[in-house]
Amino acid sequence: MIEGFCLGMFMISTCTFAALLEHPASPVRMSVANADFRRSLGGLAMGLTAVLLIYSPFGRRSGAHMNPATTLTFYRLGKVAPWDAAFYVLSQFLGGVLGTLVGLVALGQKLAHRSVNFAITRPGMRGAGIACIAEVW
Repeated sequence: MIEGFCLGMFMISTCTFAALLEHPASPVRMSVANADFRRSLGGLAMGLTAVLLIYSPFGRRSGAHMNPATTLTFYRLGKVAPWDAAFYVLSQFLGGVLGTLVGLVALGQKLAHRSVNFAITRPGMRGAGIACIAEVW
């Protein structure tokens, strides 16, 4: 359950920072006009959130399995039992959904606004191809 809790907390943070940085009525959005700088601030906020969760007592207890990809990699390497991997992944998905729902309750339509769009990650104006190339680099 710790894995789900950590991912849920990460999603609450993600939703909050996405609304602060991208919603047109946000004072942060109005004072930081440069979109690249706002994206950098968002990346910094998410990185710091991850570090805080990983080094928290919960993150230390769980081995920081907040991402199903991490859990499935450990499963593939034989370091996590099949039953544990299945339960971790289920907990992670539930935590992610519940964290986003908490964000929606707290932020309301600000989170659903097209500029925030539930904090989804999507390719930029140059499309998915360049996003894949940038990911490789």
